Amino acid sequence: MASKTTIEWTNTTWNPVTGCTKISAGCDHCYAERFAERFRGVVGHPFENGFDLTLRPERILQPLGWRSSRMIFVNSMSDLFHKEVPRSFVDHVFETMERADWHIFQLLTKRSSRLRDYVNARYRARTAPAHIWLGVSVEDGARTSRIRHLQATAATIRFLSIEPLIGPVDNLNLEGIHWVIVGGESGPSFRPVKIEWVRGIRDKCATAGVPFFFKQWGGTRPKTGGRVLDGSEWDEYPRVPGSCSVAAE
Repeated sequence: MASKTTIEWTNTTWNPVTGCTKISAGCDHCYAERFAERFRGVVGHPFENGFDLTLRPERILQPLGWRSSRMIFVNSMSDLFHKEVPRSFVDHVFETMERADWHIFQLLTKRSSRLRDYVNARYRARTAPAHIWLGVSVEDGARTSRIRHLQATAATIRFLSIEPLIGPVDNLNLEGIHWVIVGGESGPSFRPVKIEWVRGIRDKCATAGVPFFFKQWGGTRPKTGGRVLDGSEWDEYPRVPGSCSVAAE
């Protein structure tokens, strides 16, 4: 079955892998880990092993059974390019995405160099299909190397998820980037986001002509602070080549 989601910029989540390990400050208060660890030791529960990295081969073909077109966030509860996910398993995930071309797949990672190397090897003579959007997570100005790796990736649609935004992202280079999502952190130990950080990114997107999506201010709960910035909700999406712009339902 599809996993419905309250994430504003997508329709559905698909998790052929669950669990992960922390690699940077943006991972410190991971919502996925917090959720999964609540069920560690509950026999028979999907998260019986908590947030330990787990391959879910039984889920590989799920999107092929979802006949209505939707935007699908790939691995909301993991990172497909974690070093412990075998390349052969990544191959299977991409094979499903390539076959299910009536969907849009939104694949997000912090392991940006592995994403670049894998995609460039898989699509040597072309770019990745337009319905497979490839993105990286960036939480502050110290992680902009991920953006450079993405810019060097053979993608048709490249996007940034700057969430949780925990510091300013100065000198943001948006060349070759087609979409930017920004959001503050949520949870009991959330780190507040400053309005000038968000405005700075929005204004750079406007100058570069890059669609900007503001997801949330964050707080104790994701919806605590709302998502209005300077009197408006920012719900821009990229334009897919050969089609009209798209939006989550």
